[in-house]
Amino acid sequence: MSNHKTIAIDGPAGAGKSTVARMVAQKLGLLYIDTGAMYRAITLKALREGIRTDNPAALTELAGRTNVELVAGSKQQVIMDGEDVTEAVRYPEVCLNVSKIAQISGVRAILVEQQRRLAEKSGVVMDGRDIGTVVLPRANYKFFLTASPEERARRRASELATKGYTIDIEKLTREIQERDYTDSHRAVSPLVPAADAIVIDSSGLGIESVVNMMIDLVEKDK
Repeated sequence: MSNHKTIAIDGPAGAGKSTVARMVAQKLGLLYIDTGAMYRAITLKALREGIRTDNPAALTELAGRTNVELVAGSKQQVIMDGEDVTEAVRYPEVCLNVSKIAQISGVRAILVEQQRRLAEKSGVVMDGRDIGTVVLPRANYKFFLTASPEERARRRASELATKGYTIDIEKLTREIQERDYTDSHRAVSPLVPAADAIVIDSSGLGIESVVNMMIDLVEKDK
């Protein structure tokens, strides 16, 4: 494959995009970029500084003075202003607030520009909400990965249980549905499949099956 092949993977929260994208990138020798982690890093910093999610000017200013780096490895590290926040950006409080901050146009403009610069340097697999529609509209391959809210809640609860959290799955399912609504109805870069994206419903499918489906489609064009 060309070093500048680009693969966009979009979809709602909890669909397994990050895990799938990381594995696809590894198998194809491309750089993996988790754009959601960038928004979560900004959200984490906003929470730490006590900046309200309904203050777009302050949040845009915060995004402009925050340095977020994604360091490749067996597990991608998220470095915010020199601090490893890989685990911190996955805290429930961050996940509950990130959608509110991600819909702020000023914050998105700053991070989208950073994401595009990363894609210009090498071939990438990039996942998020608007990669195929806004960030990389000319991506060579576009996928939209989804799953039922109940399935996504079950997966997230299982993940959090390994970190010591006790989760009410019904409550988590409602929160996921609310986030889906927020993400798909926001004025800026709403969550929708790109017109030319291949939609994959991962409900009932293992990660390896989804990864192999994507790689088969990419390699078919070699």
